[in-house]
Amino acid sequence: MTRGHYTAFEDTHLVAAVRTPFTDLNGVLGAISPTDLGIWVAKAVLDMSGTPPASVDSVIAGSVAQASFDAYLLPRHIGLYAGVPQEVPALHTQRVCGTGFELLKQAAEQIALGQANCVLCVGTESMTRNPIAAYTHRGGFKLGAQVAFKDFLWEALMDPAPNVSMIQTADTLAQRYAITREQVDAYAERSFSRAVEAQAQGILSADIIAVENETFSLPGYSDRRIRLPRKITRVDQDTHIRPSPRKVLNQLPPVYDGGVQTAGNSAAVVDGAAAALVMAGTHAARSSLARLCATIVVGVAPEIMGIGPAPAIRLLLERSGLTLDDIDRFEINEAQGAQVLAVARELDLDPTKLNVHGGAIAIGHPLAATGLRLAMSLARQIKRDGLRYGIAAACIGGGQGMAILLEHSAE
Repeated sequence: MTRGHYTAFEDTHLVAAVRTPFTDLNGVLGAISPTDLGIWVAKAVLDMSGTPPASVDSVIAGSVAQASFDAYLLPRHIGLYAGVPQEVPALHTQRVCGTGFELLKQAAEQIALGQANCVLCVGTESMTRNPIAAYTHRGGFKLGAQVAFKDFLWEALMDPAPNVSMIQTADTLAQRYAITREQVDAYAERSFSRAVEAQAQGILSADIIAVENETFSLPGYSDRRIRLPRKITRVDQDTHIRPSPRKVLNQLPPVYDGGVQTAGNSAAVVDGAAAALVMAGTHAARSSLARLCATIVVGVAPEIMGIGPAPAIRLLLERSGLTLDDIDRFEINEAQGAQVLAVARELDLDPTKLNVHGGAIAIGHPLAATGLRLAMSLARQIKRDGLRYGIAAACIGGGQGMAILLEHSAE
């Protein structure tokens, strides 16, 4: 592949990043607007980095599903209630599962263009609040006509171009790469066990800010609020992570007859938000997490959309003048187990470098927040372990792949 959008950045840094816990569908964060979760992490990342809100030159936010009636205003409200000055503009961006990476890409591009020195990025998603929706009843309900309300969360998994669901695209990859159900369950078991270990060791908590009841006040405007369920005052851990031995995973039925994907070896459906600060080198603190070196976006066939990270990573390496051996860690979104195994086989990845603290099968995949989670986890890994390069990547529904290259340069 030679075509794709590649952008390299000279001196741009991921200065700080944080996320909420990711909690299961209909769980403790399920009733909270993604805007309010976004405000929570935006305020947290500014506070933890010691960055005054007045220093922010741009706000870029993403949320894939419209999970509240004020969804159009999500990025603007996040910026305002986080204390960013009114004159600072806000932008809503979306690249489905690559949205978190797209936020970083656009932030770095704004810095390269001289439009900003400090950009606040927020990815926030309430999968629980995905609506039961109808798009054809604006004119009313005709006698005897079919009522067309459907579950947006489920229907959005279907790509009507090839007429297959996202899960079926992974089953197709399993066939093409001779990946068995046993191998997919083994991979899922590994994802869960690595995440259980990382949670127990406090590794995941380095990324997480606990969520508590809060009122966000803005002088002259209505208050916004986070209200947790009754008798719960604090949420501080991911809730889907659990021991999941293969013998248990083997008992789950496939989503589609003859397929390899099940509820246990696919990404967990969760709610959550993440935020990051991207700064020009002259404004970044020496303690920044990593340098954002480059980003890439490519297109692939929709019916095998899950293979997208493979050509994205290949082209990213080619354009950056690096090889696979130069990369110390990979974080690839686990949309489905067969999908990430197909990518690993296509690239012949070293499994000891891949998703070393588990992935979305265990932790979850709140669409717009996932790219930021992958980036912050990767950045902390290479910094903590004294490594140099890391790549984070994701497949994207509709047939795309996106990847980012991070570097830790010891000062």
